[in-house]
Amino acid sequence: MKRHILIGCFACVLSMTSLSHAQAVPTASRVGSIQAGVGALFISPDYAQQYIKGLTFYADYDIAHNIGIEGEIHYSVITPTDLSENSYLIGPRYTYHQKKFGIYAKALFGVGRFGTQGGAFQKVTTTGYTEYAFGGGVEYHVTRSINIRGIDVELQKWPGFPPNGLSPIAYTVGVAYVFH
Repeated sequence: MKRHILIGCFACVLSMTSLSHAQAVPTASRVGSIQAGVGALFISPDYAQQYIKGLTFYADYDIAHNIGIEGEIHYSVITPTDLSENSYLIGPRYTYHQKKFGIYAKALFGVGRFGTQGGAFQKVTTTGYTEYAFGGGVEYHVTRSINIRGIDVELQKWPGFPPNGLSPIAYTVGVAYVFH
């Protein structure tokens, strides 16, 4: 009889563990992660036939598993028509994770700098405009700390650019390091 009482008490104690919340809080959860990267930039301007080539510097801070903030700088390096478009943008980003891939969409806002440069003795001028961009892309997680940005496409709009605004499309491929 003592054995049955002992087994009953032991079973009762084991059944109470769910009420004590002893294992309810995860101990290995992360607050957020930051990634910083660089990429090759190709801009399809709507005023010329040739691509502007340059660099994109970007950083992402993931607040939650799918929600984050992205900031980026597009810097023109090779400008065949001597007209440059540099962008300084920041905004929210949503990422859908599927195994080693991250598919994301973003809405960015900031400043665009349009530059003209002439010959050897002509003055270089730049003018700033409000800019917004909607875009998205695909990232591949090579390792825990390395992401490859397979493609990133942005449909940009510069509404204050005379006479009817400017609507370039920016393409980026790059690589980023993830800080945990």
